[in-house]
Amino acid sequence: MVDPKSKKYLAEFNIARLRYPQDDPRVAEFIDNLDRINRIGMKSPGFVWMMTGGEDQLSARSIRIDNDEQMLVNLTVWETIQDFEHFVWNTVHRKFFDRREEWFDAGSSQVVMWWVNQDHTPTLDEAMDKLERLRRSGPSQEAFDWDYVRNANP
Repeated sequence: MVDPKSKKYLAEFNIARLRYPQDDPRVAEFIDNLDRINRIGMKSPGFVWMMTGGEDQLSARSIRIDNDEQMLVNLTVWETIQDFEHFVWNTVHRKFFDRREEWFDAGSSQVVMWWVNQDHTPTLDEAMDKLERLRRSGPSQEAFDWDYVRNANP
């Protein structure tokens, strides 16, 4: 699936709730590898931008949704869906993705994607709005998920 307007980038937002607090040993392997995975993403072809927790935090672990310390978010921008797919499915990220049920509440993981202008940096509020649009209205060019991408690219 290619951006129909061709001067757009892909914004991607995912959110999930940890089963246990961030300092719990049962999620330590995941937490301890967040920066490593993010560094791989940042060095991947097509990577443009990632929301972080500030200058001293590579991951966005300190960002709170509804004041819930176990809710983790990730917001990134990629040149193309293919670049993002490559990172997700063809790097060590896949190993952690495949094990997500060990660390996250069942059903809490959600992903939304949308097109942004190349000079636009998405915000957390924008990402939450896109996620709500996807939940409310289903996938469209305005807010879509992996199933929408797969169906557009058989």
